[in-house]
Amino acid sequence: MNPQANPFGSALHGAAPGLIRTGLGVYGEKFLDSSSEFMQSNYYFQVNSQYVRNKLKVILFPFLHRGHWTRITEPVGGRLSYKPPVQDINAPDLYIPLMAFGTYIIVAGYALGAVGRFTPEALTLQFSKGLLGWFLQVILIKGLLYTLGSSEAPLLDIVAYAGYGFAGTSLAMFARIFWSYLYYFIMPWFCLCTGVFLVKTMKRVLLGGPRSYERHPSRNHYFLLFLAVVQFPMLFWLGNISG
Repeated sequence: MNPQANPFGSALHGAAPGLIRTGLGVYGEKFLDSSSEFMQSNYYFQVNSQYVRNKLKVILFPFLHRGHWTRITEPVGGRLSYKPPVQDINAPDLYIPLMAFGTYIIVAGYALGAVGRFTPEALTLQFSKGLLGWFLQVILIKGLLYTLGSSEAPLLDIVAYAGYGFAGTSLAMFARIFWSYLYYFIMPWFCLCTGVFLVKTMKRVLLGGPRSYERHPSRNHYFLLFLAVVQFPMLFWLGNISG
């Protein structure tokens, strides 16, 4: 004699595949979303040695850059997208800022050791100061773009632009290890070059956005000049070794 069928068990058994498919669908959607975010961040690390050399020349010697400052676009999926750094010298990347920040910490540690003031606490303080300076640069650039009517720049773009100043700062700090007075000759130059690079870059970002930039040219020039001038106290503060 066959046992009586359990209607609740049958219902659960029939619903189980649907629940599993729904759960897998939600999980798969989250996985794809996280993968797309990773690919988007991975865009900023598509570099090679030639790009790094050329980009450092633009950052450290912007007056010698004879090319344009406009980013290159390409059609992707029916819409325009920017080419990655390896294909466009004007594209922002995170490789150089992160490497420059790492170099900044290493040089700071070596400089502290050279004057007999190296301690883990002193290096941690320098690390924290570097992060704070980077964060302040991000806030400054983001606030500037918002004030001038262009708040569409991706956050990682701004993080990259804000971190390029560590390249010149690290070189100036390294030069001071060999001759302290050399720092005061080299650092103003790198402050000026970082300011010029940021002004050129921000002009491109602003001109590529809403036309509010063109309606108030004199006001916008003053804001961009302020961004350039701020690089002097900011980078000198970052380059000061405290122990």
